[in-house]
Amino acid sequence: MHSVISPGDFVIDATCGNGQDTVFLAQLTGRQGKVMAFDIQAEAIEKTRQLLLKHQCLEQVILIEDSHANLGAYKPEKIKAAMFNLGYLPGGDHNIITSSNDTIAALKTIMDNLVLGGVVTIVGYPGYDAGQQELNEISKYLSGLTQKNFEIINIKAINQRNNPPQILVCSRINGGI
Repeated sequence: MHSVISPGDFVIDATCGNGQDTVFLAQLTGRQGKVMAFDIQAEAIEKTRQLLLKHQCLEQVILIEDSHANLGAYKPEKIKAAMFNLGYLPGGDHNIITSSNDTIAALKTIMDNLVLGGVVTIVGYPGYDAGQQELNEISKYLSGLTQKNFEIINIKAINQRNNPPQILVCSRINGGI
């Protein structure tokens, strides 16, 4: 993301969780930029807020306690980058997890508004049944995007045990806004 995001860019953290990715994005966009950070859990929003305050970058972040599926209602335009870290809140309730339907809805909005050269990263966790199913459905959706406009890469460790996380990287190579 360092080579993609510049000060002043508009980016999205679709799953802010404990706030690490939100802080990372806020530092890259700088005070001139804007980060829209989503989570459905109030606990995640508060943890993220506290971490942003600690790193002195709260002012460039819009924290939204809502599903990333509703991202379109917040009128995002000219998105430079987005990050998804799927599954459940680390240290939180493992029964509250992301869903492929919600993530695909968010991805559709993002892809429609992703600028040329923009990038989306998705970290999925196939180590549990729901995580594997979610990763499969998202991969199916992404594989249907036209290769003329998007390049999609799946990064996975092939020498690791216990189904390690996989990273999907989506880049807009043509078209866009």
